[in-house]
Amino acid sequence: MSEQQNFDVVVIGAGPAGYHAAIRAAQLGLKTACIDAALGKDGKPALGGTCLRVGCIPSKALLDSSRQFWNMGHLFGDHGISFKDARMDVGQMIGRKDKIVKQFTGGIAMLFKANKVATFYGFGTLHKGNVVKVKQHDGSEVELKGTNVVIAAGSDSIELPFAKFDGETIVDNAGALDFESVPKRLGVIGAGVIGLELGSVWKRLGAEVTILEALPDFLAAADAEVAKTAAKEFKKQGLDIKLGAKVSKAEVKGKGKSKEVHLTYTDKDGEQSIVVDRLLVAVGRKAASKNLLADGTGVKLDDRGRIEVDEHCHTGVDGVWAVGDCVRGPMLAHKGFEEGIAVAELIAGLPGHVNLDTVPWVIYTEPEIAWVGKTEQQLKDEGVPYKTGSFPFAAVGRAVAMGEPAGFVKVIAHEETDRVLGLHLVGVGVSELVHEGVLTMEFNGSADDLARICHAHPTLSEAIHDAAMAVDKRAIHKAN
Repeated sequence: MSEQQNFDVVVIGAGPAGYHAAIRAAQLGLKTACIDAALGKDGKPALGGTCLRVGCIPSKALLDSSRQFWNMGHLFGDHGISFKDARMDVGQMIGRKDKIVKQFTGGIAMLFKANKVATFYGFGTLHKGNVVKVKQHDGSEVELKGTNVVIAAGSDSIELPFAKFDGETIVDNAGALDFESVPKRLGVIGAGVIGLELGSVWKRLGAEVTILEALPDFLAAADAEVAKTAAKEFKKQGLDIKLGAKVSKAEVKGKGKSKEVHLTYTDKDGEQSIVVDRLLVAVGRKAASKNLLADGTGVKLDDRGRIEVDEHCHTGVDGVWAVGDCVRGPMLAHKGFEEGIAVAELIAGLPGHVNLDTVPWVIYTEPEIAWVGKTEQQLKDEGVPYKTGSFPFAAVGRAVAMGEPAGFVKVIAHEETDRVLGLHLVGVGVSELVHEGVLTMEFNGSADDLARICHAHPTLSEAIHDAAMAVDKRAIHKAN
């Protein structure tokens, strides 16, 4: 082992939370190192974590490609645009996705170099005394000591005991991003973000997609009206979503290209079975804490394998912090971004905080689904008095002109103070619109504040303006 190297900050993991922590710490004049074990498809180190390599970015690339193809066959005719024999070259689509991924992972490496972040490629394990031992890809080991250590190990896909990943027939999200051709029949276990987004990609390209969801309610975390509207649109698109369907068996039969997965599940009508060509298991993710902590560090894990931290992401062990997917809170890249920056600033003696109540959620399907804050059901359960205002995109000139009339916006405000408690959206472009709610809530704004802000016409954002006005039954473009 080489001689121990000393740093002000050692970050374990270069995903969204980790690389933000490392860059911000370096910007603040702290001597910083970052460790990452991930390799790209070419076998070379690839920074950026799950998000950049096999998550957020590549899935959006495929969603965009597949949407272009879908629109050619389903929307272009309404515009008077005709074409003949549209085909999708899956290999080229995947190649485009890989090129985008490489651009961004390479971009993180350039940012590390520009900010003088020392990068170590390998698996890091925290030992007592804030020592991190890194087993590098070449088999050698280096030892780093940090005045502060920031653990940003991320998360891994949850594997079902009866449906083990084989990288070909039964896959996680990474495998579903790299199919060589469009499967005739795609099965998906889990109707969450990953299942819906990747199910949508391959459905648009011609696959028969069946999504099996164990829970009885669709998108239970979202507003009930939003979930109902989204389910209706997905049904129109041909996504077969079966609720209350608990899968108990997945058997791979056949050989080579004739392999099939025979699924057994139980629903309200008893035991059922279906056969698919590929199976995507998307039942959630777990903190990547395995082999992360050596004995004696004092860092504790909860019953879900997450690192225990306080509201400032501190572990209770002097100089040891943890951020992102490996701690409590939503497993979202942007939540990790903010925690990484906040911890770097706290280490430097500056104020740093993340408000988990105003972290936005987005599902990038068509229509998009987004929300921030509480749902009506949550407020009912908590006994909080509230009022709502909603407005449909079918009454928004820009949405209709775009041929995207599906969905609506709902503003929820406190009945007595008018303070905005939630913004819930389903429709075109709502991944961008949701931030009006985030901003309003961060500044403790009211529905009336939102209603009195001038919105450009014609824009999609007018739906938020009218929904805010509808809270007090004064919307102009709908009957109150």
